[in-house]
Amino acid sequence: MSRRLTVLTATVLVFLGVAGLFLLAGGSWGRGGDGGGSLFGPKVAVVELEGLIAETDDLVRELRQHRENPSIKAVVIRINSPGGVVGPTQEVYDAIRRLREAGKPVVASLGAVAASGGGVIMQLANLDSLMKKVGVEYVVVKAGAFKDIGNIARPMTPEERRVLQTLLDDVHGQFIDAVAKGRKLPREQVVQFADGRVFSGTQALALKMVDALGGLEDAINAAAKLAKLPTPPSVERPRRKFSFIELLRNELGLPAPGSLLRPALPLFKTPLYLMD
Repeated sequence: MSRRLTVLTATVLVFLGVAGLFLLAGGSWGRGGDGGGSLFGPKVAVVELEGLIAETDDLVRELRQHRENPSIKAVVIRINSPGGVVGPTQEVYDAIRRLREAGKPVVASLGAVAASGGGVIMQLANLDSLMKKVGVEYVVVKAGAFKDIGNIARPMTPEERRVLQTLLDDVHGQFIDAVAKGRKLPREQVVQFADGRVFSGTQALALKMVDALGGLEDAINAAAKLAKLPTPPSVERPRRKFSFIELLRNELGLPAPGSLLRPALPLFKTPLYLMD
């Protein structure tokens, strides 16, 4: 009985020791050397938005957790993305809006590429001539006039073009409204440059699309000041899940899955950050 109690006590002590090491490592890693502060004290959280915006469930969940966590006083969202799909982009926008409504400042730090998720371009191929040349006939049976809109086997009709253009104009209008509201700019002013062009950091600053030029550390300090925290603040960085595929990719020097979709833009005077 005495031996069993000794073994049980030793097991509990080992478990507590390992748990303590994990807590210490997590706290040290979370602060990332960007600032001091207590492990359980007020912090600025950094959230990453990388690659094509298509699947955002994890990102939205992370933003919600920071909103509900009383120790998180501000959030920096680090963006390095060529843009993406409208629906997921709107979900992220709503999650950020709820964060701000909860009284937590949100600062965006823009990396090498930070394109919009407005979804205002649609490119459809027309293979009608090619199919006729190789003797392929494309047969469609449909229950509605626009069920096969965008069919690559025939030219687009004027009415179909009107339907798609109306859709894109509506989405683009929502995007312009969101930009004008978020940046506190007249809608007419945003319309003048919201036409798909690319801006350097200096140009974006002149257009009042960003608040300042600087790096991620500048954005973190700006978020801390908005939350009335000392600078540099204690920082909670995103926890990365272990991935064997990622490990193998890094060892072999292969490109990231989304890197081929990322536009090859020159590195202007970036990164930059904006806040509201």
